[in-house]
Amino acid sequence: MIVQGLGNVGYHAAKFLAEEDGCKIVGIIERDGALTDPEGLDVEAVRNWIAGHGGVKGYPEGTYVENGSSVLEEDCDILIPAALEGVINLGNAENVKAPLVIEAANGPITSGADDILRKKGTVIIPDMYANAGGVTVSYFEWVKNLSHIRFGRMQRRQEEARHMLVVQELERLDETLGDAWSMTPTFKEKYLRGADELELVRSGLDDTMRTSYQSMREVWHSREDVSDLRVAAYLVAIDRVAKSYRAKGL
Repeated sequence: MIVQGLGNVGYHAAKFLAEEDGCKIVGIIERDGALTDPEGLDVEAVRNWIAGHGGVKGYPEGTYVENGSSVLEEDCDILIPAALEGVINLGNAENVKAPLVIEAANGPITSGADDILRKKGTVIIPDMYANAGGVTVSYFEWVKNLSHIRFGRMQRRQEEARHMLVVQELERLDETLGDAWSMTPTFKEKYLRGADELELVRSGLDDTMRTSYQSMREVWHSREDVSDLRVAAYLVAIDRVAKSYRAKGL
């Protein structure tokens, strides 16, 4: 994976994809150049270096490339432009090799470049979807503030009681089978603890984004006049707004 811009969006995208999904970060592009390493870069270390030195130049590992924008054209599986608008344009779109581009910045692909990439078969995750996580979590906070109930409070005790039933059955099985089978030492503690507020928010975000993607994907694959996820996203969004207006009699 190559990421452009190690700000809040680019940093967290690279961090979570590397730590939780096993992605290898082979390129990091910043305003003073870029770093490349086919063996993978340490996102946390690069971030700390930028904080102390104002850029990636001089970083002791990997290869420094002065013309950072040229790294957008390097081989990778996933390209995440997370910094500037219009960085993929008519001048370089033909050279972009990534089969999947995720628009983490606002409008990083120009309209002309979008046409070129689509004709090449590149899948583009549009910015309106890729950037929707922050707005989604803000909605969760809004709902929470309106209800004056923290996440998970309504179902917490019921879940604890249900989990305790499972643990008691496993303990009974543990005693019955003896050495033939036993619970992992930390299982009971982790299982009974349940999810904290951060885990609940991430779970809700995960579910919302999965559902939203499936809605776009269904339009993308079911209509012959829709050739990409960007148009599908617009159609889904406009349809939902229209349904909301009709439901209100407007």
